[in-house]
Amino acid sequence: MKKIIFSICLVVGVLAMSGCADFLERESYGKDETWKTQEDVMQAIYGLYHFVSPYWSEEICGRGHMWLECASDNILIGRDRASVDEIREFRMSPSNSNDVSRVWEVMYQNVAKANNIIKLVPDMNLDGSFKNQALGTALFFRGFSMLWMVPYYGDDTNGGIPIITDKTPTAEIDSPRPSHVLQNYDQIIEDFRAAGEILPYYSQLPADQIGLPHKAAAWAYAARAALYASMYDAKYYDVVIEMCDKVMNMTGADKRSLYVDSSDKSKSFANLWRKEQNHSSEYIFSLEGSNTNGARYHGVSFVNAGWGLYNTWGYYTPSLELYKAFEEGDTRRDATILSPGQHIQFMGRDILFAGYSPDGSVTSISSRTTAHVSAGMVLRKFMSPWETGLYSEVSNLRDKLWNSLNCCLMRYADVMLMKAEALIWTKGEGDGEAKELLNDIRERAGLPRNSQATKAQLQNERRCELAFEFQPSRFVDVIRWGLAPTLLTTPLHSVISKGQDGQIVTEEVEVYPARTYNPTYNKVFPIPERAFTGTENLTQNKGY
Repeated sequence: MKKIIFSICLVVGVLAMSGCADFLERESYGKDETWKTQEDVMQAIYGLYHFVSPYWSEEICGRGHMWLECASDNILIGRDRASVDEIREFRMSPSNSNDVSRVWEVMYQNVAKANNIIKLVPDMNLDGSFKNQALGTALFFRGFSMLWMVPYYGDDTNGGIPIITDKTPTAEIDSPRPSHVLQNYDQIIEDFRAAGEILPYYSQLPADQIGLPHKAAAWAYAARAALYASMYDAKYYDVVIEMCDKVMNMTGADKRSLYVDSSDKSKSFANLWRKEQNHSSEYIFSLEGSNTNGARYHGVSFVNAGWGLYNTWGYYTPSLELYKAFEEGDTRRDATILSPGQHIQFMGRDILFAGYSPDGSVTSISSRTTAHVSAGMVLRKFMSPWETGLYSEVSNLRDKLWNSLNCCLMRYADVMLMKAEALIWTKGEGDGEAKELLNDIRERAGLPRNSQATKAQLQNERRCELAFEFQPSRFVDVIRWGLAPTLLTTPLHSVISKGQDGQIVTEEVEVYPARTYNPTYNKVFPIPERAFTGTENLTQNKGY
């Protein structure tokens, strides 16, 4: 799979004509008739990863839609940025220039590239198994690219977002939006189902293709799309269960499971986020990481300027509300959040966070103070590559943030949580199988197996287990559970810290006051202004 990462830079120029500058461009929408060989098709497949190439790894896979997550109750903005305040306060305009404005065009480019593969490959003289893999990969990425956008821009009030498949006539690309977002989710689920039918199993991928989509990834993503669709129609929970069962019932070399550290179970969750688990039984689909390429999100999320040791960016900071969501004894809390008075190994140094070291035995460095957060807390979940300071693990270009930890977008714990939710919402609270699923997750976190499988418990387990992961979305979860009018309008807090009598003490502070949330309009965001170039039929979301 590293071959894919390194090849992207070489083939982007060639493949630009296989996609489109925006999703309405006519010339490059059709087949690329120059493809003749299996290698040509593999280059087209590599082009589907353009969104994580060096050109886009900051805008799409470093920040991108994570700016929209700043509207959730998990995240405080770690650095002053007026355009992000607009997002979190639900007064975002279509002209907002943050990186998220580029997601629409890049993901629709991926849709066009996938459509070209789907249209061309069936008529090519290729090995049957390779042809299936190519078609399955294209179907996967078409669904994947749409799912990256749909939950943030489509709903039951405004309708869906444009559906463009390999069968869409060029003259009809600029068509009115679907009347309901469920039309998008149906298309996405159909794509993932079809991909799952013809993609290879993970165990069948050759070593240089590890990281490409496989059956379990397609089924798990179908479950996620159905989970989001269930907000509008509970019948989709049946699809969630069906797709999760496909993943959970796999056996042999393809069996998926929670990662448990056999040498120290108490460190299982913390050690899940180390490169040794990049291809473990828990990681179902990831963006491959290296010190020269890959998603930048891990470093983007850590404290600004890395205390002068490395140029991490500090954009996303945990709220005190998230910290308090963890039960006492939950090992996920300290694995996820760095709090004042705790130590972290960073760039070969032992750091005492938030600044008090009376005997001088450790480096004592505080977080950057901003108008929003003074000292506060820091996201530590993904920082293992920076422990040693070795440039074999992180980029020696200290503002690029590339690192050896895969950016995991789908893992087995999420599959378990999706199925548990579907069981609770369809069979009622206290469902026996849901209890077992939640208790397995709790046990890995060092908690007692005492879940009663209530809706509230499921929601909190999902919050704690998946906090700050690049996917799935806490914001979308809060919206679809109907909790937004409460959780997205209450004040958010952090802490400030100081030395006192040889100890670090903290004080709770309000970072953001209460917000106004309009349940009719604010469950989606405005479609970026740049998406309207060249279209007559695309309409903006109401309220923006």
